[in-house]
Amino acid sequence: MQLKIMPKKKRLPAGRVALILFLCQMISALEVPLDLVQPPTITQQSPKDYIIDPRENIVIQCEAKGKPPPSFSWTRNGTHFDIDKDPLVTMKPGSGTLTINIMSEGKAETYEGVYQCTARNERGAAISNNIVVRPSRSPLWTKEKLEPITLRNGQSLVLPCRPPLGLPPPIIFWMDNSFQRLPQSERVSQGLNGDLYFSNVLPEDTREDYICYARFNHTQTIQQKQPISVKVISAKPNRERPPTFLTPEGNTSNKEELRGNVLSLECIAEGLPTPVIYWIKEDGTLPTNRTFYRNFKKTLQIIQVSEADSGNYQCIAKNALGAIHHTISVTVKAAPYWILAPQNLVLSPGEDGSLICRANGNPKPRISWLSNGVPIEIAPDDPSRKIDGDTIIFSNVQERSSAVYQCNASNEYGYLLANAFVNVLAEPPRILTSANTLYQVIANRPALLDCAFFGSPLPTIEWFKGAKGSALRDDIYVLHENGTLEIPVAQKDSTGTYTCVARNKLGMAKNEVHLEIKDPTRIIKQPEYAVVQRGSTVSFECKVKHDHTLTLTITWLKDNGELPSDGRFTVDKDHLEVADVRDSDGGAYTCVANTTLDMVSASAVLSVVDVPNPPFDLELTDQLDKSVQLSWTPGDDNNSPITKFIIEYEDAMHEAGLWRHQTEVSGMQTTAQLKLSPYVNYSFRVMAVNSLGRSLPSEPSEQYLTKAAEPDTNPTAVEGLGSEPDNLVITWKPLNGFESNGPGLQYKVSWLQKDGDDEWASVVVANVSKYIVSGTPTFVPYLIKVQALNDVGFAPEPAVVMGHSGEDLPMVAPGNVRVNVVNSTLAEVHWDPVPLKSIRGHLQGYRIYYWKAQEGSLKRNRRHIEKKILTFQGNKTHGMLPGLEPFSHYALNVRVVNGKGEGPASPDRVFNTPEGVPSAPSSLKIINPTLDSLTLEWDPPSRPNGILTEYTLKYQPINSTHELGPLVDLKIPANKTRWTLKNLNFSTRYKFYFYAQTAAGSGSQITEEAVTTVDEGKLAMASRQVDIATQGWFIGLMCAVALLILILLIVCFIRRNKGGKYPVKEKEDAHADPEIQPMKEDDGTFGEYSDAEDHKPLKKGSRTPSDRTVKKEDSDDSLVDYGEGVNGQFNEDGSFIGQYSGKKEKEPAEGNESSEAPSPVNAMNSFV
Repeated sequence: MQLKIMPKKKRLPAGRVALILFLCQMISALEVPLDLVQPPTITQQSPKDYIIDPRENIVIQCEAKGKPPPSFSWTRNGTHFDIDKDPLVTMKPGSGTLTINIMSEGKAETYEGVYQCTARNERGAAISNNIVVRPSRSPLWTKEKLEPITLRNGQSLVLPCRPPLGLPPPIIFWMDNSFQRLPQSERVSQGLNGDLYFSNVLPEDTREDYICYARFNHTQTIQQKQPISVKVISAKPNRERPPTFLTPEGNTSNKEELRGNVLSLECIAEGLPTPVIYWIKEDGTLPTNRTFYRNFKKTLQIIQVSEADSGNYQCIAKNALGAIHHTISVTVKAAPYWILAPQNLVLSPGEDGSLICRANGNPKPRISWLSNGVPIEIAPDDPSRKIDGDTIIFSNVQERSSAVYQCNASNEYGYLLANAFVNVLAEPPRILTSANTLYQVIANRPALLDCAFFGSPLPTIEWFKGAKGSALRDDIYVLHENGTLEIPVAQKDSTGTYTCVARNKLGMAKNEVHLEIKDPTRIIKQPEYAVVQRGSTVSFECKVKHDHTLTLTITWLKDNGELPSDGRFTVDKDHLEVADVRDSDGGAYTCVANTTLDMVSASAVLSVVDVPNPPFDLELTDQLDKSVQLSWTPGDDNNSPITKFIIEYEDAMHEAGLWRHQTEVSGMQTTAQLKLSPYVNYSFRVMAVNSLGRSLPSEPSEQYLTKAAEPDTNPTAVEGLGSEPDNLVITWKPLNGFESNGPGLQYKVSWLQKDGDDEWASVVVANVSKYIVSGTPTFVPYLIKVQALNDVGFAPEPAVVMGHSGEDLPMVAPGNVRVNVVNSTLAEVHWDPVPLKSIRGHLQGYRIYYWKAQEGSLKRNRRHIEKKILTFQGNKTHGMLPGLEPFSHYALNVRVVNGKGEGPASPDRVFNTPEGVPSAPSSLKIINPTLDSLTLEWDPPSRPNGILTEYTLKYQPINSTHELGPLVDLKIPANKTRWTLKNLNFSTRYKFYFYAQTAAGSGSQITEEAVTTVDEGKLAMASRQVDIATQGWFIGLMCAVALLILILLIVCFIRRNKGGKYPVKEKEDAHADPEIQPMKEDDGTFGEYSDAEDHKPLKKGSRTPSDRTVKKEDSDDSLVDYGEGVNGQFNEDGSFIGQYSGKKEKEPAEGNESSEAPSPVNAMNSFV
């Protein structure tokens, strides 16, 4: 009976390939249990080509198994090797391994030869390979006298090595006396034969210690050749020449290689300049994954070469003067290799079988058979055996048919030897798998339940699930020939007990195994790709879900290796944290989650970024007078691409230590063509820029001094202004050292009076920034130019600029001064302009001096007169005087102003301002209260602003609820300062409103409150009542009210101190002055006022409120909107845009004007 085989083949998914390979290994591993009779089997032997160390004992291995245990014998060089006769040779007990003790005495060379081991028992004999034993050799170099080599710069050179023949061949390398490897390049390289090839020599190749070393790895020894001396004459190099091959010679050559080896093809060429090597395969392409270039592409290597790699390979050597090629014809031969090696055969008596031995090679190998180590042609005859080429067919075998057969496949390049026994047994089935084995499998994965068995004849296998289950069928399960049951996709319901039953004609055996299905391990949150800057902290997260009955282990790897043993790496449950990240920390971090049944992993890449490293290896080439090429090597971009390079320069001659910007280039460039200026000692440095910032500067380049040249530019900011009436001061901004373009920087200063008949005058001055021309007419225009020059020559012709000689004070006063009084606080002044020639300078504007005077006293006591000044810029012919006092007498004059100062004053003009509304009475007091009367006393207004016509008194009672009673209006003559009101109500509070009037209207009012006395009868009644003034809550309330009033007074006082502004328009509207109407657009807007006595301007921040209201305490017109100081300005239409100042001038006095009332502005300032 036969084992139920697998069902019809199906296309397998890729995931099952590894499983099938595993099962194949299990099938080939089926063996006869050692407790049963069986022929010998060789289990271990030494390699065919066995190179030994002559300094150690020789150990030749031969291990075998069998039942009964086999005995061992050896042959040496084809004849029996009697180990009992050689005291140095011993055989390991129970083994065929030989030990030859040459360390005590004897030589390894004595035991050199071909050894073969035979393992034999009653069922047959197995033999080992022919083991060729050879001691390794590391001979010395033969003594030779090496003459020094002398050659010219540019010639080719080959330094021969010719190492001694060793076993195995040595590894060759070239070093100097200091055991430092000699540098190699496309120009200088070592060939496969060990020689050192120079395509062309340079003076730096001169040295006396070119030494070839041979390292014999087997004996760990190094031999060296005598040093070779090479001297290169530093003459003009040989003429350039096209390439020629140093090796191989000629145009063609042949190469033979064995299948499976590494094919190495070499071409080394000489030439000037150094040739470059290219490789192609004629009529084919080079295998992509197996082709490698070594030795600067001079060596082509193809690994795992096969017959398909045979063909013609062409190497091409090329330089600027030409190209040359060489064709290498490659033939791939093959030592024998197995197609199907014979396998052990177990048969029961009367059964049939076969042994198959198939091999291939180039040339095709010859197949020969041996039986128990004897060629089958001379072996004892066996009627059940028939030989058919590479196959032995057995039929109706009996126990005597048991034997070991050897198949030998050989050709000229080697041989293969395989042992396979035929064992004839009659055995009932036995299960070799342990009973009650527990299998645990992850859900949705294949489950493999083993049922290793043996029996002869070969048993059939059946599987059952559960105690009473039926045989498992092929539609769900897979039954393999080795007895294994496969469940392709195990599910939770696959859990249970399975029974394996083996049967043949001699009996039956069974075995139970158990299967558990576990949940798969899954990573539910994978680590994520991270980009961090050097020095920061990064964290990776790896959350895992697994079967709770399994033990989970989470391991973190870096680049598939262990994490660095560094305290910066912290693993906490499902997190990995890396602190103070360094460049070396970049890479792939993998979270590996392991249970006893499965493993899952997830990776994330950490990129450590930072600003780039500085560029290096700066080099200046193509050095011309006005340009140079700068090249550099970029530093590491630290994982963030370089976007640009910044180039700076230093002028060591003129500005040492100061680096200036030169240019910027793309991050893809490593060279830049730089424009240069003459006579500059340049050094350059480069900085790289990426998304994180700028690198440190590179080391400076070498210095480069450009040639001197004439200046390219002339001085800028050329001006001509006189400091005195008779001079012209010419100034300019000098060139800096970088712009001088050469030594001896000077300036040619030229000037010419415009509209004059003179020629250009000029002078050459040193490297200064000013020149003074003396003896010039006053304020005359000049043409000026300043030209740079140095020791090489002149700069281009400079531009001509206009200047003027010095100014002097104006000679003429403005004429025809007229005054138009607009209203009581505003007047308009007109004048005729002064002729330009008499100004003798740049016209700055006109200045009006005005002051308050008394009738007929213009020439008296002028020393104490306070004058105010308004300045109007430009060529104005009119202006506005704001802030005048009503009902006053004023005088003024006008002067023209240039850059030097003021001209003479115009004759004084006088004018009077009309009446205005008065200010509030200076005081108001209530005296002598009685039951029905009150007496009022007051002082007249401090500023009556006209002739007082009368006073108006208004009053009304206030009841206990603070409600106002009827208003009484009373007119009082202007000459009164005291008035008594009678017939008032007793014990009543009255509120009084009091103001004065002129012909212009009513002034500001002053208010006061008073109470008439109490009736005595009612006073007695009130005395019996509680006095509210003595209550604590009333006293507290009054104190709080008093405190609030004090704070408000302080705030008001501070605001007045800051120089608040007083809008004239609102003041006029509040007083309802019919003379003061809203100013039209052509009247202009007013500037700001300041007292010229202390020259402190009022705050500019204040402006007229948008609601056009005026507080009652703002009793004075404000000049805030008119101007500041002497710089006050008016627009061309006469509106004031300048500044106002009150300036005291001490002039001769006539009469006594000290009692003159101060102006509103000064009254405000004196209050402040």
